[in-house]
Amino acid sequence: MRTAKLASVPLLLASLAACATPFNADVSRFQTQLPAPQGETFAVVPGDPALAGGLEFAQYAQYVAQQMRQLGYTQAASAENASLLVRFNYGVNDGRTVVQSTPGFRDPFYGPWYGYSPFYRSRLGFYGSPWAFGFHDPFFGGPDIRSYTVFTSGIELQIERPGGERLFEGRAEAVSRSNRLPYLVPNLVEAMFTDFPGNSGETLRISIAPERTTVRRVN
Repeated sequence: MRTAKLASVPLLLASLAACATPFNADVSRFQTQLPAPQGETFAVVPGDPALAGGLEFAQYAQYVAQQMRQLGYTQAASAENASLLVRFNYGVNDGRTVVQSTPGFRDPFYGPWYGYSPFYRSRLGFYGSPWAFGFHDPFFGGPDIRSYTVFTSGIELQIERPGGERLFEGRAEAVSRSNRLPYLVPNLVEAMFTDFPGNSGETLRISIAPERTTVRRVN
């Protein structure tokens, strides 16, 4: 029996990878009349001056600049030469713990035992421990109580004239199990620019293709 269960692990992992859920973001956008991209130039600048000159901000700003170029706007050599300033902020919180309870018997050979549910915690508090079955004996039934952490991430985008005239405001937020900004920010930017600029005052749920993950087999 144990041999059969071990042999099925690669198939279970492949199935889970194929069923990965998409990245969902709630996007709210407000605008006046954005100018048509006919000779208009732009520069992406930090909304928070503390981010100015940072390598991390520069990397994420590239995703915004790419989207603006795809819309037909021309990237200026500097903010001083741009007819549009795109102010950009990003962040993720410290997360909160979610507890789930599932009644009945749980097969201990399916689930966190093999490490492909990395957000579970055991009653001993070992983050990512393969013993994270919950607060019961996995062989004798009872409720399966598991906890994991979810994070709220978000970006803010404003487009304005150099004199301060605001033309566009947008916010994209997502709740996920990841707090990795290099993964979160590109997805949030893509959500922000989906059907851009959208209808003013409307909030939409935008779904982005799931994150590619590497599955590790346990011998």
